[in-house]
Amino acid sequence: MLRLPPFAYHPAASLEDAVGMLARYGWRALVVSGGTDLFANMKQRLFTPEVVVGLRPLRELSYVRASEGGVAIGALTTLTHIAEDPVIESRYPALHEAVSVISTPQLRNMGTLGGNICLDTRCNYYNQDYDWRRALGFCMKKDGQVCRVAPKSPTCVAVNSSDSAPVLIAYGATLRLAGPEGRREVPAAEFFRNDGMRPWCKRPDEILTEVRLPALPAGTRAAYRKLRLRNAIDFPILGVAVMLQVEAGVCVRARVVLNAVASKPVEVPDAAAALVGTDLNPRALDEAADAAYAAGKPLDNTSGSIPYRKRMLRVFARRALAACAPGS
Repeated sequence: MLRLPPFAYHPAASLEDAVGMLARYGWRALVVSGGTDLFANMKQRLFTPEVVVGLRPLRELSYVRASEGGVAIGALTTLTHIAEDPVIESRYPALHEAVSVISTPQLRNMGTLGGNICLDTRCNYYNQDYDWRRALGFCMKKDGQVCRVAPKSPTCVAVNSSDSAPVLIAYGATLRLAGPEGRREVPAAEFFRNDGMRPWCKRPDEILTEVRLPALPAGTRAAYRKLRLRNAIDFPILGVAVMLQVEAGVCVRARVVLNAVASKPVEVPDAAAALVGTDLNPRALDEAADAAYAAGKPLDNTSGSIPYRKRMLRVFARRALAACAPGS
């Protein structure tokens, strides 16, 4: 049985208290709310913080607030709350779809939106127990020097496996952060970085506090499709988020975002270009799916073979696009 390493748990009395503890303890501290990812990784000795700052008491960061300007979601809002919220389901169906297929009901009851956004990047050579990794000689992401997937790569290529991340980028969401230097906002598309060891622009002493989704024009449709080996529990080995805006039967705006093929979600401008100006006929959808297929480059760092995952890029992109087309 894998056991947690020793650590001190300090529940935060307020957001300011949490930020203060991160500033005080520095690299020795990590934050936790639901703990569905952090504690599992700590058992594998991927993280061994001396201090864990508990955010669970901060109930003021758990909410879904709708307004004419869009919807604000507190970072500590549980995935179950979001999946069951009627405003999210009606206004932002792709987010509803993405959150509803994360893990299992029990873990969605504990996991939070902020935790899913800040999900640690994953890799077959990294997400193993200590003895397995030591026998291999470790990897660049933890205790080693070389990426086992791409030995000549200067950076880690562990993949982003957050189901919510590609959807938030497709919707044009903004993320709010709080740190010792104050608060700031970052577009979701700029929050993620293509580096498996440093996958976010969030500083170690900052805390994600809120997600803001913009109001969407009439005629906006969106969908999310996820590939995984089992229809429960598993992380995505491919995710496709699509957002389309249609006026008078013509697509005037589009975003197509892939996930689990790189260390950050990958937006595909060529797929969007294939859709804009069309009536979203089957040929246009096929061309957009082909562009997604060309852009996605799976690596040998997660479940499923490379050829299989590559082939499914076109299939799942086409399914997500079809779900957004008129008449679907």
